[in-house]
Amino acid sequence: MEIRATYKFQASVPDVWKLLMDPNAIEHCLPGCRTLQSLGDDRYQTELVVGVAAVTGTFATSIALADKVPEESYRLNVEANGKSGFARGYARISLAPEGDGTVVTVVADADAGGLIARVGQRLLEGVARMTMDRFYACLASRVTSV
Repeated sequence: MEIRATYKFQASVPDVWKLLMDPNAIEHCLPGCRTLQSLGDDRYQTELVVGVAAVTGTFATSIALADKVPEESYRLNVEANGKSGFARGYARISLAPEGDGTVVTVVADADAGGLIARVGQRLLEGVARMTMDRFYACLASRVTSV
């Protein structure tokens, strides 16, 4: 499943980059996030609660940032495992100035398996897109408080 999205922030590229690298902001804005712990070297572990259709599950999730080009782009690698299934994927996040603000472009690719995928296969893309939209809207609302 591939998802492409663009988000606009009313802040400079350096301010948006700082926000995207702030674990406290990520933990606060990531829907379903119970905890976010740094493992060092741009790696994190989190516990997420995710629901698709009638199936809700808790997932132990590992997140790693790679290929960082400060204030320009990075790659986000994610692996999530739980009793109701798994998800693996990556997202390429790019920042570009636009007027007085910043445009963040996300190109993500993921696959899922297990019960959560079987029950909600047709709904997965919609849930993923809605989760991304909520996450970036929350970050955009916090950008001035960084």
